[in-house]
Amino acid sequence: MDISDEGSSLAPDWQDADSNLSGVLRECPDTSTLAARFVRVGWKSRSSSGDAYEVESSWCRIELDPVDGADTLLNGVIDPDELDALAVLLSRFGLIFGLELYDDAGALRREITV
Repeated sequence: MDISDEGSSLAPDWQDADSNLSGVLRECPDTSTLAARFVRVGWKSRSSSGDAYEVESSWCRIELDPVDGADTLLNGVIDPDELDALAVLLSRFGLIFGLELYDDAGALRREITV
């Protein structure tokens, strides 16, 4: 997958924020294909290591990291008000997933499982 920096960069308010998002994508296509899907909807993408990719919009930056089998772990930072938007996007991609949003103290704030 080619790297794309044509999308929006993460908003300055979130640039230095601690990771507040984690999740798993079940039976996911390879991370290159997944990163390409994000690029097609206007996100930036870049290879971050091996098979892993970082994808970014103005409200979210996540690392897509494949694990044994067909699952992909994701973690990063998201504007908490946009968690539903990410869930809708992953659903549009046809993915089965679980997302966890944490507060500044590291406590689970919200969970979405599809």
